[in-house]
Amino acid sequence: MIKTKVTEMLGCKYPIIAGTMARISNPEFVAAASNAGACAVLASANYKSPDDLRDAIKKTQSLTDQPFAVNINLFPALMPQEKLEDYVDATLAEEVKIIETSGHKAPEDLVPKFKDGGAIWIHKCAGVRYAKKGASLGADIVTVVGYENGGATGVLDIGTMVMTPSVVDALDVPVIAGGGITDGRGVAAALALGAEGVIMGTRLMATKECPIHDNLKQAFVKAAEIDTVLALRSVGNTHRLWNNKAAQHVLELEAEGAPLFKLIQAASGDKAEKMYREGDIDLGVVACGQGVGLIKDIPTVKELLDRIMVEAEEIISRLKTMSN
Repeated sequence: MIKTKVTEMLGCKYPIIAGTMARISNPEFVAAASNAGACAVLASANYKSPDDLRDAIKKTQSLTDQPFAVNINLFPALMPQEKLEDYVDATLAEEVKIIETSGHKAPEDLVPKFKDGGAIWIHKCAGVRYAKKGASLGADIVTVVGYENGGATGVLDIGTMVMTPSVVDALDVPVIAGGGITDGRGVAAALALGAEGVIMGTRLMATKECPIHDNLKQAFVKAAEIDTVLALRSVGNTHRLWNNKAAQHVLELEAEGAPLFKLIQAASGDKAEKMYREGDIDLGVVACGQGVGLIKDIPTVKELLDRIMVEAEEIISRLKTMSN
């Protein structure tokens, strides 16, 4: 069994974070991932009010007795900034002790709430200077994602292989690495680079419990590593998306110099939600990492995580024998 600072701090079986995904990371899916050994993250941006979030937390707690986190999204387009404190208060009121933040900048004004509430604060970012800022404000763990990542990739275009050790070297707190990690090889590599855990999103979408239509899961199984695109770079909010017709439409609008509201409309989460529900795989944009090309099947979350960790342990054992 691989034990790291992350498993010790968070209390999870495996050094794997099931990354928060808008309109996907609901109580049932979060509970399934946490029950399977990960520390899963509930997406607060899925809920229109703090009371709705509290209900979702209670539902998650009824489905698992394992650790899970709540993500507080700092992107203004996804979460009204004036409501952030209310969402944090709702999270702490339900005795969730792990809070993840992600967005354009570290939430300096919210840190006292995290600390007073006794929460472990994980800050997710995409660059060394952002990681150093989070750590300087008191982040207990920093998650860093590289260029291969699905969803927000930042603006630096630094791959996970370089980003991870760069951040590890710069910080005194544990680091979780993400971006393209889909199997035991990726876990072993991240640990070798100095990370204490990994974060996965894209790979977990192709599991039986993931609440998206099977059409999309099957499309991911057939996809190659080249089947993603970078969009919204023109407005400083670069996202890696699965290369479907909806993503191409966003790129066309960008090339035409379309105004921001049109880009936001084209990348609407409402369309993605309908796609997840009804199965028209070209209807909405989908955050998707380059690791999609390594997906070959649709197991249960438990089958996947157990398999990943067995593979990681075998690789680490094999590497040890190479030094004899």
